[in-house]
Amino acid sequence: MTLAESILWRALHDLNVGTRFNRQHIIGDYIVDFVSQREGLIIEVDGGYHAEQQQQEDDAERERDLEQMGFHVMRFSNEEVLYDTDNVLS
Repeated sequence: MTLAESILWRALHDLNVGTRFNRQHIIGDYIVDFVSQREGLIIEVDGGYHAEQQQQEDDAERERDLEQMGFHVMRFSNEEVLYDTDNVLS
């Protein structure tokens, strides 16, 4: 896990809102950063390479596929997690 993923993992665990998250979980052809199966929620933490055009297209396809499987996908940048964790959690 990246530093941002580690920080978010700890924050999600410490939040203790009754929703269990799994990290680095396989769903179909994808490995997602965090997922709450019960809530149908996937959280992705994106590094700088996600700003590249091809990666954005790949991410959009991935997100469509995951949404077709019934999940809602939320994406946050490393910087959002590192410097604005409270907003990410809310």
